[in-house]
Parts: sequence; structure tokens; C-alpha cells
Amino acid sequence: MAARLPARIRRGALFAALLMAPLVTTLAEAQPAARETLAVTGTPRRLEAPAGVHIDKRVALDYPRLISLGQDGEMFIGSKAGIVYRLRPPYDRAQELVRLDDYPHSAVRRGDALYVATTDALLRADYHTGAALTAADFREVAAIPGGGGHNSRSLSLGPDGRLYVSLGIQGNCSNQYLGSGYGPDRRRGGVMVLDESGAEPVWRPYVSGLRNPVGLAWRDDATLYASNNGPDHWGFERPREVLVRAEPGRFFGMPWFQWIDNKVTRDDCIGVAPPKPASEVTPPVATFPARSAPMGLAFLPDGHPLGVDLIVALHGSWATAPTGGAGGDPATRREPALMGVRLDKTGRHGEAVPLVTGFQDAAGRRWARPVGVAVGPDGAVYFTSDSGETGLYRLTVDTSGEN
Repeated sequence: MAARLPARIRRGALFAALLMAPLVTTLAEAQPAARETLAVTGTPRRLEAPAGVHIDKRVALDYPRLISLGQDGEMFIGSKAGIVYRLRPPYDRAQELVRLDDYPHSAVRRGDALYVATTDALLRADYHTGAALTAADFREVAAIPGGGGHNSRSLSLGPDGRLYVSLGIQGNCSNQYLGSGYGPDRRRGGVMVLDESGAEPVWRPYVSGLRNPVGLAWRDDATLYASNNGPDHWGFERPREVLVRAEPGRFFGMPWFQWIDNKVTRDDCIGVAPPKPASEVTPPVATFPARSAPMGLAFLPDGHPLGVDLIVALHGSWATAPTGGAGGDPATRREPALMGVRLDKTGRHGEAVPLVTGFQDAAGRRWARPVGVAVGPDGAVYFTSDSGETGLYRLTVDTSGEN
């Protein structure tokens, strides 16, 4: 990434100004220079994307969520439908690998095992490429704090070989925290790592103070990044959604503090004293419009023609202006999108730019909502939609100059 930085700085004064700032500032989502309307192969739909981008629907799926890639090119996709899907290259056919209760939002393979994160537990089954599985093949490895509200659990295999899971607090202002002083039923709001050094596996806090982190992705410097869905009670414009660099031990403040207008602001909706002071709140790397609901993340290979470091799936949300609540004109809802983020050399400052838009019409009707995103072994970007025309989509870029 560092080798590409000088070329990126020359692309415009906006990014150069970002690098000189002491902290990440709120950046306008500047449009890429060349964009065009493209047809989505396999659907009657059209989208807006950078010139040269092609998008096709690979396969229909039932409420698919996060994507992971395993050994031998196998792809695993969790779902709200209780299904873990398995796909093999070229990812145009899907198999129901297993049906599980309690919302199998994400699944990853590690060695000769497949792990699935449900709302209440991490499950494991012995697995080899192409194996058949049933629900009876899975056993519980470790309980995950469950309960109502924000019930997705995002699982990630770290470069250190350990398993990480993210989970949100129950609501906007729930007194829940991943740290000391909070019992097992209230340990929510951040990322945990599985400690397998003892007789029984146990979760340890990794980062805390995130209201609802969903997307997890690892940079090539072995640093974890996470997307976060902010609260609804500040209205329609604030606070902006955030992307964070989730270094171990970091505290991001929620629900006690919000990142408002480029500064840490106390949220008076919760009267309980915060577990850490405002001075220990870590600023975000980049921000997105409020109520846009960032989901899956994926880092792109060096030199990717999209010209960004990572892709973020914005799910859009039900919230409408002016209050941010559920009532109001659907046309004012934040629209779903695929966003790109360009990082500086340190990886702590970023610029958000739109890549793919047009999932929502002027009346607020949506034909798709991106959730999971991953880069396949073929270099293509894959993303899921769990609403409207649900399924798996593939994004490729024509670099020949011919469309």
C-alpha cells in the first residue's frame, strides 16, 4: 500500500489535505471522475459505477449475509434463513451446506474445521473440502452473549490463526460493555477474540465501545478494521457512521460517547458513568453518512483498478428524515451502496468515495441491499444482497478500455 501512496496523493488536493490533518476529518464523498450507467447482467436493473465496471448476478440465495473464502476456493455465506451456503468457482451454483437455528450470520473455515457464529454460540464441525454436513455434526465451542437487538455475530479468522467475533449492544443506549465490571449477559459492543490456551476456550475483549460492528477485515499489516452502525436518536444527519482501525485494547466510546463534528461528544441518553474517559476514545479512520448502515468490508489487492484500498457495503437503513426514526418519507432514506475507502500510509486516516450506487430509486424503493463483500481468488469482488433481488453478485473491471 505504501508504494502506491505517492501516485494517489497526486490524484487530487483533497487527499493531500487529508494527510496533513492531525485526525481524520469528515470528508465529502467525492464522486470518481468517470462514472457510467451499467446494466446488471442477470437482472433488469441498472447501476451507476466507475467506467469499465461490470456487475452480474451469479446466483439467487435466501437472505444471504456475510461471505468468507476457505481452502480450495470454496466460498461460505451465512444467512438470515438459517442456511449456510457453500459455493465453488465460478460461484454460479449454491449448495445448502447445512441448516442451523439461531441465525448463522457468518461462517469461516480454519484447517479441518468449519466454524459458524450464531447469535448465542460459536459452533464447530469437522470439515474437509466438499464434505457434507448436518446440524448434528456441530458442537458448541463457546457461548456468545445473546439476547434481543443487533443479533448478528460476525466471525473472522485472523492472520494469527485466532477466531474473532463482533457483536453489538442491544439498542442505542444499552448499558453493555466488553470489559471488567460487566457480567456475561451484558458483555456486548465490540470485538472479542477466542482464547484457546486453557482447558476450555474463552472469549477475551479485543476492542470495545462499538454500538453495532458488522464488517471485519484484515489489512496486510495484520491490523483489523471494523465498520460500525451508529445510533438513531441523534436525528438524520448525526452521528456519521464510522470505519475504525481496531487495534487491541482500543475503546471507541459507544454508547457513552459519539463522534460528532470531528470530536468526541458525551451522549446524555445513558446516565451510567462511562468505563473509560473521553480522552481514551479512539477516533475513526473514515466516516459515512448517518443512517447508511455499513456492513461487510474487504481489502483489495495492491494495484486494483478501482483505486481504493477497501470496499464497504452500505446496507442503507429504514431511518427517514428529519428525526432518524422509522416514520417519514421513504424517499429520504439513506440509499444502499458500495463505497470505497482510500487509506493514507499509516492506515489511520481515510477518504470515502462512492463506487456503486443506484440500488434505490427516487421514491425510496430498493431493488437490492449489499451486505457481505469479499475478493475471490479470481480477483473479482463478490457481494451479497439480502433484500429485493437477493443473491450473490460479482463485480469485475475491464482495464482494456473496451466496454
